[in-house]
Parts: sequence; C-alpha cells; structure tokens
Amino acid sequence: MPTLDPLSLRLFVSVAETGTIAAAAQREHIAAAAVSKRISEIEATLGVALLRRTNKGVMPTAAGERLVALAHRALHELDDIAVQMRDYASGVSGLIRLAANVSSVVQFLPREIQSFAAQHPRIQIQLEEKPSTGVVKAVADNAADIGVFTSVPHGYDVQTFPYRRDSLTLVTPADHALAHHEAIAFADTLDFEYVGLPPDTAISQQLTRAAHAHARPVNLRIQVTSYDAQCLMIAAGLGLGVMPRAIAQEQAAKLGFSIVTLTDSWAERDLLLAVRSLEALPVACRMLVAHLRGG
Repeated sequence: MPTLDPLSLRLFVSVAETGTIAAAAQREHIAAAAVSKRISEIEATLGVALLRRTNKGVMPTAAGERLVALAHRALHELDDIAVQMRDYASGVSGLIRLAANVSSVVQFLPREIQSFAAQHPRIQIQLEEKPSTGVVKAVADNAADIGVFTSVPHGYDVQTFPYRRDSLTLVTPADHALAHHEAIAFADTLDFEYVGLPPDTAISQQLTRAAHAHARPVNLRIQVTSYDAQCLMIAAGLGLGVMPRAIAQEQAAKLGFSIVTLTDSWAERDLLLAVRSLEALPVACRMLVAHLRGG
C-alpha cells in the first residue's frame, strides 16, 4: 500500500486550499489526473474520506481539515530541515569537536576560539583537554575533528599543519640556588628536586628523555595536574619546574618566583594542528582550521 510522502501531502493541501483538483494541478504544474490519483492513494492509505465533492468543487471533511493542519506542520518541518542542512553545508551552522593539549588551551586557544565564535555564532565548539599523544589518537580514532598538540612522535596517520611556537623555561622558587641565573642547561638542574606534571604530558616526556640522555633521572619531589598548581608549589619552595614561558611570565608577577632561560634546543617547541583529512572535514571544521592557521 502506498505511504504518505511530501509531494502527496503538498498536493492534498493545494487541493484543499484551491477548492478544485484542476486549480491545484495548475498551481503545482502537474496533470489533474495525477493529482486525483494521489488524493485517492492518500485516502486509501489512511482509510478515511478526506474530501467531499460538491457542485463547486471539493471541500475537506473533518478528517481532511485535520490532515491539512498536520500536513502544514510536517511540510514546514521538512523545509526547516532543508534550510538547516544548507546552513551546515555552507558552514553557517555546525558542531566542531576540538581536542587540545594544555599548553595550547592556556596560551592560545581562548582568544582564537573567541574571535572565531564572534564571527560564526551558530557554530558550536566542544573543547576537550588531553595530553598531546591523546590529542592525536582522538583525531585518528574520529573522536575529535581537529587536534592541537605539541610535536611529539605518535605513529598515527593524520595530516598536520604548523600552528604556533612556544618556549619552555625553567621556573625556580625566589630563594633557590638557581634563581639568579639568566640562562642554564637542563643538565645542570638535575641535582635539584622538581615539581612535575603528569607523565603523559609532552613536557614530562621531554624532560625524561633529556635526563636519560645524561644517564640521570628527573628528581621528582611532587607531581601535580595543572600549570596553576605547579606554579603554586614552586612558589612555595617545593622544587623547580619547566613550563611555557608565557605561562611563567603571567604567574611570576603574582607569585614571585624566578624565570631562567633554558639553553637546550628542545626548549623551543612546535605546536601543530592535526586532522584526519582536511578535504573530508565538514565546512565548519575547515573554517576553524583556516582560522587557527591564519591567526
């Protein structure tokens, strides 16, 4: 048995509004016989008479009047679906799943997401903070559309693009033996205790690699989960720390610790954008990638 479809509903509404099958056929640019057949099919499908024939044409029955109201609603919702899908296709609307490491979240992304959101208020961004290796894995596994991470070995099949550069610096308590150095090599700090970040972060992995290159461990006194906590612990005298210079400079004025330049080449880091395939991304996601690359 035929089922209801948008064209049949539209033709029925047109018949009810014009009062004759001929007028409806003319308005919809379709043969009158085809309109009549569609109406008969709807009545057969629903098992109820929808039109009452008169000497002037046709009039909706009570069931027909109800169907007119329901059809208007259904057709409007279908039209709204088309409009919203056009918005998604054009990038006017959309949802972007963004995964980013803590360094990019703290230093760069708030300003750039704010400026993007101001230009595209109907695009929603879901931001999830992850360590750099977790960011790349999320992109490769299609758990995120775009990733922002520190350049680290990862082994995943993703496209990457340059994003930003940041500098790592040594942070010391104000009264520490190293506090008055202008610059120092990381190897010369290994006799002292450290306040570290979780082991899966790019900074922790880099410090471990650098210490192992000198056949030394990182003397970890305490481990915290954020730069804010790390800064507080360092200011309290619990050890040294390594963090992005921009974060250290922001916190130093408030907490009174010292900043010492690291002379190691690895202290200059590349932050990258990652996607599975730029061409396959939805329009809104491509727009954000372009915004971040251009920022």
